[in-house]
Amino acid sequence: MILAIVGPTGVGKTKLSVELAKKMDAVIINCDAMQVYKDLNIGTAKVTESEKEGIPHYLFDIRDVNEDYTVYDYQKDARRLIDHFKDKNIIFVGGTGLYLKSALYDYRFYDEVDNKKDYSNYSNEELYKMVLKKDPDSKIHPNNRVRMERFLNKTDITKIEPKPLYEHVIIGLTTDRDILYERINKRVDVMMENGLLDEVKSFYDKKIYSKPLMGGIGYKELYDYFDGKVSLEEALDKIKQNSRRYAKRQYTFFNNQLDVKWFDVDFDNFNNTINEVINYLEDKNDRS
Repeated sequence: MILAIVGPTGVGKTKLSVELAKKMDAVIINCDAMQVYKDLNIGTAKVTESEKEGIPHYLFDIRDVNEDYTVYDYQKDARRLIDHFKDKNIIFVGGTGLYLKSALYDYRFYDEVDNKKDYSNYSNEELYKMVLKKDPDSKIHPNNRVRMERFLNKTDITKIEPKPLYEHVIIGLTTDRDILYERINKRVDVMMENGLLDEVKSFYDKKIYSKPLMGGIGYKELYDYFDGKVSLEEALDKIKQNSRRYAKRQYTFFNNQLDVKWFDVDFDNFNNTINEVINYLEDKNDRS
C-alpha cells in the first residue's frame, strides 16, 4: 500500500506518519522540498532521530545546500524507492504537493537534450536574457551560470494532465484557520528557542547564497536580518507571515491537484486523530 500524508505546516504530519508506520510496518519517504537538504534542520522542522522511533526514513538529508535538486530529481529518487519497496507499505509525508504528484502520477519531464548547446561564449547577462525569454517567471539568479545553462538545455514539462501510476491513498490533516495560524506563529517561536538563529548564521557566515537558503522560509528572512536590512523582530514577523501564506498555497494545491481525504486534527488528544485515520484506512481496505 502507498499512503501519503499531506497538509499545511504544523498540523502533525510527522507524528501521524511515524505512528502509522509502526502499525503498518511501513517505510517513510520524505516529500518536503527543503528537507532533502543536509543541515537545514530547525528551520524545516525536520524529523529528529528520536522522533523516527526506529522507522526507516528516506530522501532526508540527501543533498548539500549548494547542490541543485529538482522535482525531476525527486521523481526519479522516489520512484526508485517505490520499486525497491514494492512488497512493503510506503508512507509519503510532507507538504510539497508537486513532489508527491510527480512521484505518483504520470508527470513527465524530459532530461537534458542529447546534443547540448555550448554556451561558453555567452555572458551571464546574455544567458539570463535567454532564460527570461524561455520562462519570464524564472527564479534562477543571473549569476548562477550552471543553472542557467542547464535550464536552457532542457525542454519543458508536458502540459498534459497526468494520471496516477500507482494505487495510493492520500490523507490530509487540517484544522481551523485561526488555530493553524496560531500554531504556525508558536512554531516559529519554538524554532528560535531551539537555535534557528545559530543554524542560519552558520550558513550566512560561510557566505552561502544557494537556492534553498534564498528561497526557504526562515532562512531568507534571517539573512536580511544579518544584512542589517530589518530588525530581528521584523524578520520573525516576516517568517510567520510567509509561513501562513505558504500554508494557504499548500491548501490550494492539495485541493485542486490531489484527491485528499481530510481529517480535522484533535490537538488536545492526537491519538483520536490517529485512530480516526486508522479506522478509515481499515474500512477502505475492507471495501476493496
